[in-house]
Amino acid sequence: MDSDSGEQSDGDLSPGHESFNSRSLTLQAQKKILSKMATLAVANLLTDDTSSEILDELYKASREFTKSKKEAHKVIKDVIKIALKIGILYRNHQFSTEELDTVERFKKKLNQAAMTAVSFYEVEFTFDRGILSQLLLECRDLLHTLVEQHLSVRSHARIDHVFNHFAHGEFLSELYGGAEEYAPSLRKICNGINKLLDEGTL
Repeated sequence: MDSDSGEQSDGDLSPGHESFNSRSLTLQAQKKILSKMATLAVANLLTDDTSSEILDELYKASREFTKSKKEAHKVIKDVIKIALKIGILYRNHQFSTEELDTVERFKKKLNQAAMTAVSFYEVEFTFDRGILSQLLLECRDLLHTLVEQHLSVRSHARIDHVFNHFAHGEFLSELYGGAEEYAPSLRKICNGINKLLDEGTL
């Protein structure tokens, strides 16, 4: 299931173009990874307006931080691939009872990270990059445990790429630092997270 054979290289998605749309990227990844499987329900989790906007703003913040459209594009593409693959495993009942316990632990940890990210935005002078970074890295480790028996080394590398990027202390400091390059993205990300929290999605 996890073979990437037949995929285009990361550079084939034209990251040099200014236009970026996570919904389009999600649908591309869906076609490549999941082929003829019935996956619309999983893809819809990423292509709703709120999730799409969060991913788009994470792309903008990542592009600003890395100064590389290609790298920012790749990290969001890895987010999408990981989410789709895990979603398919879950919906096709591939996880053992023990692994389902890990799913619940991951959900709780992600919820905690999401609420912390919003709280640091809404309450002045509370931001602590070490706390948020640690929560994200704990999410990373739970995902590694969850997919250990299911996905390839390459997918584990994608998990590391995504979480190490967003948990990077300097990235978090810049994102929350109040600079005009990041402020609009942080506001939209946190508004989106709040909405997903209210809906019970996170």
